Amino acid sequence: MESAVRTSELRPVVEPVIEAQGLELEDLVIVRAGQRQIVRLTVDGDGPEGLGPDLDSIAAASRALSAVLDDSPLTGDRPYVLEVGSPGVGRPLTRVAQWRRNRGRLVVVCRRDGSTVTGRVRAVDAAGVSLERDGNVIELSHDDIVQAVVQAELTRSETGLSSSSPG
Repeated sequence: MESAVRTSELRPVVEPVIEAQGLELEDLVIVRAGQRQIVRLTVDGDGPEGLGPDLDSIAAASRALSAVLDDSPLTGDRPYVLEVGSPGVGRPLTRVAQWRRNRGRLVVVCRRDGSTVTGRVRAVDAAGVSLERDGNVIELSHDDIVQAVVQAELTRSETGLSSSSPG
């Protein structure tokens, strides 16, 4: 059996394709699954309304990646499964662009002093973020943030979005 493709070999092949789609490559993982390899890419970027990529963007990137991988000597003669997705809610916010894409969402922030702050992202710039909690604005510098994670919300009444069906 031929050796598995390495992430370091495949990254230079897929990264330009992702960037040409207006997206960013967040992660690339290759997993052996029997005779096949699973090529799993996590992409991010600006989608509608400044949020992350929508399904159409991910589908277009997947088609472009599939064509390139089928023609690549790294994967062309090896069976593989391509999985392309976005990071999802649970990933930590580590870059300004990620914070910006999550404006309006509820986040839990662990601060350098050990305290935790929960609030809704209102503004983001190179220096830090503004969170709103109970009508108050909390300013945090990026240096003060150890970890921040978006919280899944089933109902967002202020935007009119709701997971419940009309009664």
